[in-house]
Amino acid sequence: MNTENKNKKSSGFKRSLLEWLGIAAVVAILYLTGLHTEVLGTMQRALLWTGLFDANAHEVTTVEGPFLSGDSQQLSLVTPKGEQRTLRDFEGKVLFINVWASWCPPCVAEMPTIETLYEEVGENDNIEFLLISLDEEPEKAVNFMKGKEFSMPYYFPTSGMPQVLQSPYIPSTYVISKKGQVIYKKEGIADYSAPEFRNWLVGISQ
Repeated sequence: MNTENKNKKSSGFKRSLLEWLGIAAVVAILYLTGLHTEVLGTMQRALLWTGLFDANAHEVTTVEGPFLSGDSQQLSLVTPKGEQRTLRDFEGKVLFINVWASWCPPCVAEMPTIETLYEEVGENDNIEFLLISLDEEPEKAVNFMKGKEFSMPYYFPTSGMPQVLQSPYIPSTYVISKKGQVIYKKEGIADYSAPEFRNWLVGISQ
């Protein structure tokens, strides 16, 4: 009887070990091939859509943040085509600013929701979208955006990020009012395709 129990335990241990080795192998393959970002992003996007990831996903919580200073408005940006811009170029408009990177799973997860928002309000002359990539290799961000066929405009900073747009977390999203004040700040993933957010953004642009 003892021998039989030992054999069962040994068999169960071996099976568990093989299962864990299989999981480890899959994880290793994902990381080696670079697919882990996409897989994790897809998983987080699924949670985002269920509403479990952010209990207040459809609520817009505004803040009385700082105003962009003259130095902040000098933030230098370059488009994938090499066109130079600064924040000052967008003065007087509502700015939707998202700081992201192609290697960041939460960024990848929320990107489709930003694209949806852009498709719905991007033609509003009073709203500008600035997706600022922190990728050290710009071509990775370019390949990501092209691969997803996203149409929203994105930029690369060519000067240091101003204090008002600095955060230890990415993605980080800011909405700047027409007067240049930060009135919305979100550190982490959110659903920007929600009608509540779209309606609020359009409302403050009028």
